[in-house]
Amino acid sequence: MPGIHRPHLHALFTLPLAIGILAAAALPAGAAVSRSHHTAKSLTCRGAGVDPAARVRHRAEFLINAPLRTVWKLQTDVERWPSWQTPVTTVERLDHGPLHQGSTFRWTMPLPANPTPATSLEITSTVEQLRQHSCIRWTGPATGEGLHIDGVHVWNFTQTPGGVRVSTEETHTGPQVDADVPTATAMLRQGLEAWLGDLKATAEARTHHRPN
Repeated sequence: MPGIHRPHLHALFTLPLAIGILAAAALPAGAAVSRSHHTAKSLTCRGAGVDPAARVRHRAEFLINAPLRTVWKLQTDVERWPSWQTPVTTVERLDHGPLHQGSTFRWTMPLPANPTPATSLEITSTVEQLRQHSCIRWTGPATGEGLHIDGVHVWNFTQTPGGVRVSTEETHTGPQVDADVPTATAMLRQGLEAWLGDLKATAEARTHHRPN
């Protein structure tokens, strides 16, 4: 697989990075973000976690003031992601029914020109583990022009007195990201925090704007 230059790697995450900065700036004071290190205990779902050998990894956590069922529904109704996640262009379920172990879905994100030609990142995710209203773990490749990343993504949902604590951890492996681990890790961090920010904003809006 041919390598790519740093500008192409930067282009991969330019949109999530920009959105992540804006989302973080707009977060209310109660939103929590935690960053993991290699020594921290990894998140798991049914005993399985992220890739222990991956050099590119990040963990983040937000408290969402909304019912667990609302947060879970938003996260698992993957075909509706484009309605609340700005970076997601399309999602196609490759099976039917509620998301379950073995479910597969294909989704796309744009890669803006910066300065390489604009293209699209296609991700095919397979749900490897799932516990209802508790956790999800999916894996799969992300491919674009001259780019291949293998990702593992774990989500934990915990009911607390203040709402739902959503914790997520993701690892990336591949020649392009491994060639510049600090940059790839920083961009992964911004992408995850943007996702959590969108999830928080949407779940809380649906909860607090619901008619009586």
